[in-house]
Amino acid sequence: MNTKLHIRIITLLCAAIPLSACENIALMMTPAKKAQTSHTALAEKARNTFWDTLHKGNYNGLSETTKFLTAAYLENPNDPELAAFLGFSHIWRITERQRLTNAPSTIVDEMILSQKYFTDAVELNPSDPRYQGFLGDAITASGTIFHDQRQQVRGYFKLKHAISMWPEFNYFTAGYIMSSLDYNSEQFKEGLDWQWQTMDLCAETRVSRQNPDYSSFMHLETTHGRKRVCWNSWIAPHNFEGFFMNMGDMLVKQGDWRTAVKIYKNAKLSKTYSSWPYRDMLESRIKNAEHNVANFRNAALRGRDKVIMFNSGYGCAACHQK
Repeated sequence: MNTKLHIRIITLLCAAIPLSACENIALMMTPAKKAQTSHTALAEKARNTFWDTLHKGNYNGLSETTKFLTAAYLENPNDPELAAFLGFSHIWRITERQRLTNAPSTIVDEMILSQKYFTDAVELNPSDPRYQGFLGDAITASGTIFHDQRQQVRGYFKLKHAISMWPEFNYFTAGYIMSSLDYNSEQFKEGLDWQWQTMDLCAETRVSRQNPDYSSFMHLETTHGRKRVCWNSWIAPHNFEGFFMNMGDMLVKQGDWRTAVKIYKNAKLSKTYSSWPYRDMLESRIKNAEHNVANFRNAALRGRDKVIMFNSGYGCAACHQK
């Protein structure tokens, strides 16, 4: 329908009813955006640039990558994948802001943009649980940044919904962002419990909380189905190693550094551990686990070996860089 005619019809219908009712009618009569994958040269370049930047851990290349993605999305603002890539690019920029010598206060705008693009991705493709999980992260983080408790609650329940859709993926996604919270908070404790539940799902049994040796579960490695996210993949070449480094960090922050060392050592079971760019970070953590209890609780500290993985400046690259 012609846009002007559409608005004219709504105006006539709403003449005799309250404004709030009119708004609801107008929204019901207005068609939603429909997902449409873009195959233009610009879109393909944007996608390839995104993956190349991510797999190289090229934080300094994010501006150029975001430029291509934004141009491609403006060309076709109905492509959920391009929207999600933009959401991830913006959340990557703020997550690894510790790489910047002096991060400007405007860095928080990256989270606002991330939330906008993940919202688009979910609206265009609500069946993708990855988009749901990242949107929950963005909403939760925005609520934390701006001290908006209602937004934090909305983000929490969005994450719970995402977990119900794909627990193997979103228990980690949801718990990871909570690793930055105070170790005494209920949210941090729940986030750590979600890491244990991820392990249980991936191991297909309850893993020992006292001796969480993962070596007997390595034969379950797969590149197919829902369990593929438990292991390394083309998308996240060192997902396995990154998962155990983060979980170890959360245990250290909790104060259980002895169990954390056992969790850290599971990362070494990966076939690609020797090529992991961040193995030195893990080795340092194993060596300094007891001392890091105080370090990881001190929000004022900087330096990738004295803070949790999420705040290290390599919170995305640790899993995604080749």
